[in-house]
Order: sequence, then C-alpha cells, then structure tokens
Amino acid sequence: MSGDDILFLAHRTPFPPDRGDKIRSFNLLRFLAQRARVHLLSFADSADDMGHDAALGELCASHRILWRGKSRLRGLGEALVSGRPVSLTSFADPAMHRAAGEVIARERIGAIFVFSGQMAQYVPGDWRGRFVMDFCDLDSAKFAGYAARATPLLRVLLKREAHRLGLFERAVAARADASLFVSAAEAALFDGPRVQVIENGIDSARFDPAAAPPSERGAAAQIVFTGQMDYPPNVEAVRWFADEVLPRIDGAHFAIVGRAPVPEVRVLAGDRVTVTGAVPDTRGWIAGADVVVAPLRHARGIQNKVLEAMAMARPVVASAEAAEGIDHGGTIAVAYDAESFADRVATLIGDRAAADAMGKAARARVLARYGWDARLARLAPLLGLDDARAAA
Repeated sequence: MSGDDILFLAHRTPFPPDRGDKIRSFNLLRFLAQRARVHLLSFADSADDMGHDAALGELCASHRILWRGKSRLRGLGEALVSGRPVSLTSFADPAMHRAAGEVIARERIGAIFVFSGQMAQYVPGDWRGRFVMDFCDLDSAKFAGYAARATPLLRVLLKREAHRLGLFERAVAARADASLFVSAAEAALFDGPRVQVIENGIDSARFDPAAAPPSERGAAAQIVFTGQMDYPPNVEAVRWFADEVLPRIDGAHFAIVGRAPVPEVRVLAGDRVTVTGAVPDTRGWIAGADVVVAPLRHARGIQNKVLEAMAMARPVVASAEAAEGIDHGGTIAVAYDAESFADRVATLIGDRAAADAMGKAARARVLARYGWDARLARLAPLLGLDDARAAA
C-alpha cells in the first residue's frame, strides 16, 4: 500500500527539543507533520524519553517508542561476530524491524524519512517509495578523527568502525533519493550521490533575550558553556577550557551548564567553576553570560549551542571547529589556541559596549539566516509534499 503518509525513523525520541540531535529531529518532524500524516518510530534510551505521548500525539498520526537497552559491550560483541559497524549493531532490534513492517503494511506510506544513519537498517530492502536519509553529520569521518588521537588498541577498533560505517553510508546513499547533511563542510567529506545540505535553524522566538527567564549569575564576570555533559567532545572542551584558558583570564567565573556531567566534568567544580547538571531552562544561564564559549576541538556540523547564544544576543567566542558550520558573518569571535581564546574572552568582558554590539549583531544574523522554516523549505519537494497544507 502506498500513499502520502510518511514513516519517520529516529534513533532517539525527538522530544523535548533540548539537545542537539533532538532539536533537529523535532523540527524536522514538526515541519513534515504540518504537511502530511507522519508515523513516528523511535528508540528511547532514558526513562524520560518514554513519557511524551501527549506531545507526540499532537504532532503524529501515530507514534511508537521502543526501549533500547542494549549495552555498548553487547553491541561491540555483535559487531565483531557479524562484521558490521558497532553503530548499527548497537541499534539493531528485531522489534523495530517488526514495527516498521507493521506501519508500512497498515498505513498509506509513500515516503520514509530516516534521521541518523543507525536507523537506515530499518528501511525494507524491497522499499520502492521515496527515501530521504538525514545523516546530519558524517559519522564515519568522526570515528576516523577519533582514531587518529586514540591509544593503539582503541585506534584499531575506531579505524574498523570508520571503514565499515563508511561502506554502509555509501550503500545507503546509493538507495536514497537524497542524503542530507547539516552543513556544507560535512557534505564535502562525503563522496556519495544526491547530497543536499539542510542546515539547522533556531527558534528565535524562544531564544529571545526579551523572553528569557531571570538571568543566572553571581558577582564575577561569567563565562558560560552549555551542552550535554556526557558527550565526549563537550567533556574534552570544558576540561581544556578550565585547565588551559580560564587561568589566563583574571577574576572570571566559568559555568558549565548541562545534564549528566560525567566525573571528569564534576571534578572541575570549585571556586572559579560551577557545574550545574540538569537545569530547567538554559536560557537564564545564557542571558546571564558576559561571554558564551564553544571551545570544542572536535565538532561536527552546526553547533546549536552557538546558534542559541547568538539568538540570545550574547557575545560568543568559538573554536574554529565549532564555528566552521555556521554562516556567522563575523558576528562571533573565533579563537585557535588557549592564548587567543583567553584574549578574546577577556577583551569582551572588559568592553561591555563592544560585547553588547557583538551580541546584537549575532541575533540579527540569526534572524536573517537561521529561521527553521527557511532552513527546511527545500525538504518538502524531496518528499513529494505540497506546502499548501502547511499554509492552510
């Protein structure tokens, strides 16, 4: 049976939009649901991700969230036995295969939209409808980068993952009507066919300094980093900033704002560093920042944390890697090492007028360049959708 409905496959529940991958997947889901009946299948890897039936029910014609409890060790074992990438075996689940088959058999599915490469294994081999693959970032390149800096044993495993995942990505792209990436830089790393760039956007009404809750700050000048704090690139970034950059900046306080801080992050807390853990709303912390920093040395695609700070009209200092995917037009400062990072942050702290002007320019850039509807406009024709329904 085929029709106008869309099957949306996601590796993690696309709600609430409170971390990088969920921000993108939620906005993609919402955009498509305004234009077609969408049936969502996704995994949950936390108890919180299982409890959003009301919100998802408002968006989707149907939705089903399956628990993913497979350990990394089991995923690795299955990968070594089967010869497949760990990224796939960790998400391999017969129940998800059955669920996808049932939706396709029951509903008038005319297109399948896959969010994140791990989920492409659930597109049936005999599928002949439209198929759009959102890789977001090129994961094989990410693992290759990790391998270059790993210990010898881990390097072997990471190089294996990069190679085998790369083969899978190219095979998926050969089947897909379009392969999406979050930035031109990511797309340039991929040698597959029918590549399209659909960048992330930002909810500029929510991330508006006029709508923000009361700011969170103390007496000292405050430097803020936001992010998921069990994500290795974020962990590395804040450790490097706290150890190498903060000591070069007199008198400032560093706030690390984000859920699930691992021990390597929690140990940074002290007189000059606050580790918040999960907070109800990051906007108060961003609003209270003299400077927002994104010192990531291993970054892929577009950093939502940078767009959010820009939308909140805060001055941003970012590493070259974190700034690479964003068309910021010079409205953020880019730093290349600890000395230049410290200099740019200290200069902005010491010149409030310049910092405010940078923040206002950054928000103006976001408003002009990064609205979600504008970013996703090219998606509708890829799935054979008519925007008339969304406009109605």
